[in-house]
Amino acid sequence: MKNEPCKTCQNLDCIIKRNSYGEGIEDYLAQKHTIQCKKGQQFILEGAPVHGLYFVYNGKVKVAKTGFQGREQIVRFAKDGEIIGHRGFGIGQSYQINAVALEDTVLCNFTNDVLQDMLHKLPNLTYDFMMFYAEELNRSETKVRKFAQMTVREKVIDAFLYIYRKFGQSNDYLNIQLSRKEIADFAGTTDEQVIRVISSLKKENLLRASGKRLGIIDLDQLRKEISEHNFFLDS
Repeated sequence: MKNEPCKTCQNLDCIIKRNSYGEGIEDYLAQKHTIQCKKGQQFILEGAPVHGLYFVYNGKVKVAKTGFQGREQIVRFAKDGEIIGHRGFGIGQSYQINAVALEDTVLCNFTNDVLQDMLHKLPNLTYDFMMFYAEELNRSETKVRKFAQMTVREKVIDAFLYIYRKFGQSNDYLNIQLSRKEIADFAGTTDEQVIRVISSLKKENLLRASGKRLGIIDLDQLRKEISEHNFFLDS
């Protein structure tokens, strides 16, 4: 597939895009690979050798890893401009996560060698990556505390608020369709518990549902319900 040029990319939050006008970066941008994934296609396999970082040009991705008793644990979701595979880059020989396209998705990929050379020679890019990793560490530590303190209902509500912040909502429904199992795998609970919480939230007129489609009716009330934890994150 033809490479999408970084300088005309609309993903203003992408680290590469932000640094695409810096001196000395042109040769590196020319070495980028553009990959198209169909819905449901896995492009990172847990345990596979690390072959660089992926940046979402457009689309939606779920990032997961194998948890207790082989159960999938969804670590996060990713959208346009976000990075996939960063936890394996530079520290190990294999990916510690798997990644699957939730819809037809276009990815930009830089190999390990290209990225390492960029980070050695482009200080502004290196600084941006350092700040990104610091923010990621803060999110991870916060998530550990949150999971230890929240009830099942609060975990599911927190998952819905995260999805709302990440993808938004239009025409009364969230802009992503996830199965009850995927919601459970992200919230750290079971399918049955998610179904019960959704049923309760519908009866309380806080949530609407139609098949896989879910929509938040009363955003303020859901935020209020978990406000004591004070663990709101941007993404």
